[in-house]
Amino acid sequence: MAKIIYTHTDEAPLLATHSLLPIISAFAGTAGVEIETRDISLAGRIIAEFPQKLTDEQRIGDALAELGGLATTPEANIIKLPNISASVPQLKAAIAELQAKGYDIPDYPDEAETVEDQHTRARYDKIKGSAVNPVLREGNSDRRAPLSVKEYARKNPHSMGAWTPESKTNVATMGQNDFFSNEKSVIIEADDVLRIEHVNAAGDVKVLKEKLKVLPGEVVDGTFISVAKLDEFLAAQIQRAKDEDVLFSVHLKATMMKVSDPIIFGHVVRAFFADVFAKYGTELLDAGLDGNNGLGAILDGLGELPNGEEIRRAFEQGIKDGPRLAMVNSNKGITNLHVPSDVIVDASMPAMIRTSGHMWGPDGAEHDTLAVIPDSSYAGIYQAVIDDCRANGAYDPVTMGSVPNVGLMAQKAEEYGSHDKTFELAEAGTVRVVNQAGDVLIQHDVEAGDIWRACQTKDIPIRDWVKLAVSRARATGDKTVFWLDENRAHDANLIAKVKAYMPEHDTTGLDIEILAPYEATKLSVERIRQGLNTISVTGNVLRDYNTDLFPILELGTSAKMLSIVPLLNGGGLFETGAGGSAPKHVQQLLEENYLRWDSLGEFLALAASFEHFANVNGNDKARVLSETLDKATGTFLLENKSPGRRLGTIDNRGSHFYLALYWAEELAAQTADAELAAAFAPLAATLRANEQTIVDELLAVQGTPVDIGGYYRPDEALTYRVMRPSATLNAAIDAL
Repeated sequence: MAKIIYTHTDEAPLLATHSLLPIISAFAGTAGVEIETRDISLAGRIIAEFPQKLTDEQRIGDALAELGGLATTPEANIIKLPNISASVPQLKAAIAELQAKGYDIPDYPDEAETVEDQHTRARYDKIKGSAVNPVLREGNSDRRAPLSVKEYARKNPHSMGAWTPESKTNVATMGQNDFFSNEKSVIIEADDVLRIEHVNAAGDVKVLKEKLKVLPGEVVDGTFISVAKLDEFLAAQIQRAKDEDVLFSVHLKATMMKVSDPIIFGHVVRAFFADVFAKYGTELLDAGLDGNNGLGAILDGLGELPNGEEIRRAFEQGIKDGPRLAMVNSNKGITNLHVPSDVIVDASMPAMIRTSGHMWGPDGAEHDTLAVIPDSSYAGIYQAVIDDCRANGAYDPVTMGSVPNVGLMAQKAEEYGSHDKTFELAEAGTVRVVNQAGDVLIQHDVEAGDIWRACQTKDIPIRDWVKLAVSRARATGDKTVFWLDENRAHDANLIAKVKAYMPEHDTTGLDIEILAPYEATKLSVERIRQGLNTISVTGNVLRDYNTDLFPILELGTSAKMLSIVPLLNGGGLFETGAGGSAPKHVQQLLEENYLRWDSLGEFLALAASFEHFANVNGNDKARVLSETLDKATGTFLLENKSPGRRLGTIDNRGSHFYLALYWAEELAAQTADAELAAAFAPLAATLRANEQTIVDELLAVQGTPVDIGGYYRPDEALTYRVMRPSATLNAAIDAL
């Protein structure tokens, strides 16, 4: 039997799975579609990586590796829910929870001095950051707001904070001596094997990376950020925020850019507390409290130092003396600098723009903000939107257009700063990329502490990306823009390839052009205000940014986007939206037995998955499931059955009940498959007749704390009990 793989992930999406998956499995089974799960959660990946000392009952297979292999086959049909892209603090918390549950796994070694520790750390480093997506994304991304979702947003507009011409909110970025300005790029002409090496002043050569296989047509880039210039820039922005009396904030991607951005985050922490590090830096650095894991990790570690309380008071004074810090949680005193994974640029910047250009200050009120994004590669897109809002006011969800995205991400395209080709350099010298013949392809002079990185983008994904862009332009008739800057080395090579591959497709009557990201943003927001759609065709990082920025402004969330990844070898990967608010949702469930997570992304992905299943396997019943699910989702939106924001309204579990009700009724009413209609007529009648009973059972459990037996590895039985509290609904679904 052909299968759909539904991924078992983390946090709120995992909790929602315990409620929704029994419904999905029951409905799918009637059409001969088997749903299986694979555990790619953070905890699951840790367990799979360190099985040596585990019991047979504790061991699990490497589901991520299995799915990575499956994604390269025509049979792949994978529904990918959001997972934790773990920072080091999250990774350590997951390890500690597993150890407390009896899993004999090693600690994460901060100081990897022994060979064993180095080996352990390397294995953990494979798990942290955005480790899942590059493995599964064997195709490029087609992400857009379905018509039903867009219509709902227009009829039920989300709140948008007012903007004024007096707003002092701005983006600060380096513009020179950064990754953008230092980038060099080459197109590989023949099969080759590269190495990356560092040569110091004495001529000693240290190989940083070897046996790097490259293929003809592949784009290889190298670049670095000067940390001396970074530190100068940060000091200037801290003073600027104080002079302009705005909040100071930094916005990085310390999860996806798991090597480079935590290091940059540490520079920000040290710059903000320059006086503290000037006085106590030796003690802090010797204790591993360098700021890379955030101010919170430093404060937690001060208890181990003999003068820890003295240093703590110095940090408190540093906060008072500096500009006001943007806050993650004003009530709990958690600042923008506490945890690298708390402020992720693609989620934090749209939220700020949506809220009048404000972030929360230490006083618990909103204030204008200086948003520091050190590297200038994409910082300009946010400045363009801020400038537009300052001049023209907030966007109107009732009338605004849309910016769907076609993203280049297949085969780890443009995985900047997140992998084994990013290095913090121990000493000055030259970093160079050398081929088998000894030719130097890329070379940079660097100083100690600089961050150097390389990336690869294979030719086949680029060709497929151009093809997908043209097909979306043809399908929609919308203006389509490749967001590429001829002044950037990597983009210049991609522009050449786009111009070479575009004639392979019929573009007659299509409006397709190439613009630098800043100009593309200006054009897109001008068209948004006219109610027009503009397809953004971008690289991998901009795909991440755009598929949060515009949906958050248009829909209030990026979780309601349809995200389809046509895999290169014919399979399908269906992603279900963003998980940025998942931790807060889990906290609310534990405190109030109320889960606000919206599973609309799961509904949209599931319908696309059934459609793909039908096309590949010739299963007409699966097609009926897809078509009726689409209609049920439309009814779900029109009837406003998404989770509410407060106790006493339906939460995630209630929304699943209503989807099941509307889906069963659509299946019972359809005439394309009499067998399915007969199978679902009793369920539809039962659910409709017991609607109030089921709602009452779901509401009755709200308001009291619950225990699910863990955050990263919750207990299955406890979690099912919490997430399936309606005996009436359970009996009806289980009977199917």
